[in-house]
Amino acid sequence: MMHTYLKSALAAARAAADEILRYYRGDFEVELKADQTPVTVADRKAEEIIRNILLGEFPDHGFFGEEGGKEHEDAEYLWLVDPIDGTKSFVGGYGMFSTQIALMHQGRLVLGVSSAPAAAEMAWATHDSGAMLDSAPVHVSTISEVPDASISTGNLQTLAGSPKWSRLGRIFAEANRTRGYGDYYHYHRLAAGQLDAVIESDVNILDIAALSVIIKQAGGVFTDLQGNPPGLETTSVLAANPALHARLLSILNDD
Repeated sequence: MMHTYLKSALAAARAAADEILRYYRGDFEVELKADQTPVTVADRKAEEIIRNILLGEFPDHGFFGEEGGKEHEDAEYLWLVDPIDGTKSFVGGYGMFSTQIALMHQGRLVLGVSSAPAAAEMAWATHDSGAMLDSAPVHVSTISEVPDASISTGNLQTLAGSPKWSRLGRIFAEANRTRGYGDYYHYHRLAAGQLDAVIESDVNILDIAALSVIIKQAGGVFTDLQGNPPGLETTSVLAANPALHARLLSILNDD
């Protein structure tokens, strides 16, 4: 059955990509939501397309969308969807945005599809398979020590105001290379072994649910900054291969 779910999620992601690219770098209005983040017609139409495909195939499933909120959230299966993660990038006309589709079964994330329309890049995984990037299997790196590691960060505002900020500084001082790729991009590179760790402190589950499945199935570990597995309330990320994750987690939580 998981193969059927994945087939539908991939179809939904591709259909959404076609719609998103119709508007990309075009003329459209930008609105601000209550949280002051932007939303466009492309966000809303892409989510509608994904919702119609998934709930058309699986009407007993729940749906949690960035734009439409939660429907039947107590269902056994719950789809988690961000139609355009990185709307500011989309509005700005540069391609660091993606469509994120995940499936949660009784609180456990079991499927993830991450589609980057502007880059024509797609990653996916299910809980019982390896991770794929553009139809090729991928695996995280084997770098185990911070001085050998390439580390990318995303949103860090909350971490910057916490005791962990100085600990992150220790990591940066030791690391071989630091980058700030952000959004889907550094997770795809992590899954492919082209980057060794990702650290973020300000995300929501719709941003990273699908990516967490992909990283795990690529052989990595994906938790919040305290080492907890991802769930609906997750707001931070530490992702890496198992050995490096353990080292980074120890530094970040060194009392």
